[in-house]
Amino acid sequence: MPNNGKIYDKGKVVFGLMIFGALIMFPFWYNLGKAAPAPERVLTEKAKAAKECIQSKDYMTAEHMQLLDIWRDTVSRDGKRIYVNSKGKSYNMSLTKTCLDCHSNKAEFCDRCHTYASVNPFCWDCHIDNPKEMK
Repeated sequence: MPNNGKIYDKGKVVFGLMIFGALIMFPFWYNLGKAAPAPERVLTEKAKAAKECIQSKDYMTAEHMQLLDIWRDTVSRDGKRIYVNSKGKSYNMSLTKTCLDCHSNKAEFCDRCHTYASVNPFCWDCHIDNPKEMK
């Protein structure tokens, strides 16, 4: 006998979709509000003495990877090595000579936040993590 497009077990279908939705959403509800606190910044004495990075602290926290990507492309594609920040101050576009000069402890400064955020940057595929050890 044809069903003429009618759903006879509508209640069972709706109940099944509700159960499915609850099971899919369970991990989100279970972990709601349980995020670990972000690691505190650990600065070297040189970074503390400088009192400012090449950009503001908030900018560097949020945008440092984009800035490093721009630096990489500008240096390798255009051959330009000088970066002028929003205050007009010039810096050498170099991860090892500029960034790691103040933030020399990769494990304390970089790795803690990258581990917390579950990111695996590829900077260290080409760059050494402690250029001062090479001197």
